[in-house]
Amino acid sequence: MKIHIQNGRLIDPANRIDGQHDLYIADGKIAGVGTAPDGFTAERTIDARGLVVAPGLIDLAARLREPGFEYKATLESEMDAAMAGGVTSLAIPPDTDPVLDEPGLVEMLCYRAKKLNRAHVYPVGALTIGLKGEQLSEMAELVEAGCVAFSQANTPILDTRVLSRAMQYAATFGFRVWLQPIDPHLARGGVAHDGEVASRLGLPGIPTSSEIIALFTYLQMARLTGARLHITRLSSADSLALIEQARADGVDVTCDVAIHHLHLCDLDIGYFNPHCHVMPPLRTQRDRIALAKAVADGRINAICSDHTPVDDDAKQAPFSESEPGTTGLELLLPLTLKWAAEHKLPLIDALARITSDAARIAGIAKGGHLSVGARADICIFDPDAHQVVSRNTLRSQGKNTPFLGLELPGRVHHTLVEGTPMFAAG
Repeated sequence: MKIHIQNGRLIDPANRIDGQHDLYIADGKIAGVGTAPDGFTAERTIDARGLVVAPGLIDLAARLREPGFEYKATLESEMDAAMAGGVTSLAIPPDTDPVLDEPGLVEMLCYRAKKLNRAHVYPVGALTIGLKGEQLSEMAELVEAGCVAFSQANTPILDTRVLSRAMQYAATFGFRVWLQPIDPHLARGGVAHDGEVASRLGLPGIPTSSEIIALFTYLQMARLTGARLHITRLSSADSLALIEQARADGVDVTCDVAIHHLHLCDLDIGYFNPHCHVMPPLRTQRDRIALAKAVADGRINAICSDHTPVDDDAKQAPFSESEPGTTGLELLLPLTLKWAAEHKLPLIDALARITSDAARIAGIAKGGHLSVGARADICIFDPDAHQVVSRNTLRSQGKNTPFLGLELPGRVHHTLVEGTPMFAAG
C-alpha cells in the first residue's frame, strides 16, 4: 500500500529532523521525506495535523511470556499492547520456559511472532545453557536462528571463569553481551533497596553494592576480553562513575535504564505496594535524580520498559512474597514524554533514547529511523493529549503497574509496521 502521511511534525532523531514534513511510504519502506517520489500516487492518506510522526519505538527489554508463561501473558496480548504503545521492535530476554538456549526455540518464537504480523521480535539468546552459568550456549547457531545478543537475564554467572570464557567467545565473533549487574550473594533474599524504607517496613534489602561489585567485574572482564558489553537496567547513581571511567579507558560499553527508575524511588513503596516490587529494586531519590540526568545528557544510552506482565494472584500477595515486575509496553512513550518535560529536554533528544539509540544497541539497522529506503515502522502520536492509566485501558494481559490512576501525556493515534497500519486509536 502506498501511504501519504501529511501535515505532521516529523521527528527523526537519527537524521536530526524536526519539522513540518510529509512522509511517503511504498512497498513497506520510506519512499520520500518532504517531497513525493516521481509517479507516487497515494492509496491512503493519513492526516497527522497537530501530531508527531516518529520512528516506531524500540524496546530493549520486553518479556512476552511465551513460551512457558502463557497464564501471565501471550504473544497476542502483548503484541496488541506494543501496537497500542507505538512500539514496533522488541528485544526479548532469554528467561522463558524453556530458556532461549537452542536454535529451534528461537526459530519457533520468531515464526510465531512473524505469523502475528505485528511488532518485530529480536530474541536475546541465553549466554549459558539453561542460564545455569556452567556451559556456554551455541552462540553462533543462535545468531543464525535470529538472536541479536546474549544475556543471563536476571540470573548472574557465579563462576567468573565461565563468564570470562563467554565474553572471550563473544568478542571473537563480535557478538553483543548484555548483562544486568547484580551480585547474587549480596542480593540473596532481598526484595527492596537496602535503606531506611526497607528497614522501617521490615523488608529484606538489596544493597547498592550488589550492583557496583557485579558491574566492576563485568567492566574488568570487558577490558580483558574486548567484548562489546551492554549493561541493562541500571539502578544506582554510583554505577555511572564506573561506566564513565571504563569508557575513558576504551571499553566498548553501553547501558540502559528501565523507565520506572526515572520516575520512582523506594519511598513509592508506601504501605507495601506490590506494584513497586521490581528488579532491580527502586532505589533512593538521589539515585532516581542521577539516573534521570544521565539519560538526559547521554551517559545512559537508552530507556527500556522492562515489560514484565505478572498475573494478579502473584502480584496481590504480601510485598515480600509478590512476584517482581511491572507492565510497561504501553507506558514507554508516555513516561518518556513525562521525564523529558520534567528535564526540559527537546522532544527529538527524548525520542532518540527509545528509537535510534536503542536501535544501535540492538544492531537494528533497518529500524529506528525514517531515512529513505528504511523500513516504514512509524508511530504517530499526540504529545499533548493526556490519558489516565487504568486496568481497562491497558491492553497487556498484565495490569501490574505502579502508575495506575496517573494521568500521563502522549496518546498514540497510529502505529504502522513495514508500511502496514496495525493500530488506529478509536
